[in-house]
Amino acid sequence: MTSISRPWNFSAGPAALAPEVLLQAQAELLDWQGTGASVMELSHRGADFMALAGEAERDLRALMDIPDHYRVLFLQGGATQHFAQIPMNLAGPGDTADYVVTGHWGQKAVREATPYVKVRIAASSEEHGFRSIPKHFEVDPNASYLHYTSNETIHGTEFHDVPDAGDVPLVVDMSSDILSRPIDVSRFGLIYAGAQKNIGPSGLVLMIVREDLLQRSGRPMADIFRYQCHAEHDSMFNTPNTWGWYLAGLTFKWILAQGGLQAMGDRNAAKARALYAAIDDTDGFYSNRIDVAARSRMNVPFRLHDQALDTLFLAESAQAGLLALKGHRALGGMRASIYNAIPMEGVRALIGFMHDFAQRHG
Repeated sequence: MTSISRPWNFSAGPAALAPEVLLQAQAELLDWQGTGASVMELSHRGADFMALAGEAERDLRALMDIPDHYRVLFLQGGATQHFAQIPMNLAGPGDTADYVVTGHWGQKAVREATPYVKVRIAASSEEHGFRSIPKHFEVDPNASYLHYTSNETIHGTEFHDVPDAGDVPLVVDMSSDILSRPIDVSRFGLIYAGAQKNIGPSGLVLMIVREDLLQRSGRPMADIFRYQCHAEHDSMFNTPNTWGWYLAGLTFKWILAQGGLQAMGDRNAAKARALYAAIDDTDGFYSNRIDVAARSRMNVPFRLHDQALDTLFLAESAQAGLLALKGHRALGGMRASIYNAIPMEGVRALIGFMHDFAQRHG
């Protein structure tokens, strides 16, 4: 990884970007590839940007081995907008959809979908405090789709296997673990992800959708909300987030240069193992309450044995160059988000600080 003297940023999102990506964007900010203009100043329908967009899609298809009968869309609105837009497109009036709820974002997906589809909860871990992943699902074979959140950034749980939905199209919010390891795209009907974790800056949504699902009539709606319309216009129906698209393309190339998703997955697994071991080996000074089999590789929440130490921990960690470790307001405690752009070196720095802090205050 390129050496830049910067703090380690453990923000859950918007999250750290790879230094190589930031440095290239910095170098090209005023003059992108000899055009005499920033990429943000180019027409999205001009030949230069269209070439950039096409290259980004090709790199993503290579990274994820996306089959030809899937379309790749670069959209806007954040994942939250698509909580509502997905049922608008995939379900007609009176249709039902199944949802698996494993945390805050699964709950929000249900709330936003409810005005547009009859939601049925196929499985939930709420009764266990969202500390586990349901082992069994009761999928309605007549459901329009089965939706789940592959990684819950707040509660720190992650699906380590793809649920079996049978013949029902599987829809996944993969905002916080997309591109973190290899997946079999053909298992899914629709994958979507906000960019601000592992792809690039906020304001861009990546969607990978099977072509037959684009043909569903859904319900009457304006063209701007219809995925088929965006597919027909190659994500250029309205002016896209060109800056986000450009940085996503740089990130795809960076991941390819790291060895692709297998190498990224191996690295992420090693980082998570090291951090969880550091938490578990402190005789209760630090603790993680998630079932071991459901622990997220991307978002690691933990608590100190004495909540009165939280403020001091955050102040001293920031002084040590470890940023954004405060847990989500819904749960408190601490949270370290160790997405692709955080190398093992950053995780070791955090582990070293945690060990030192425990020795001084244990």
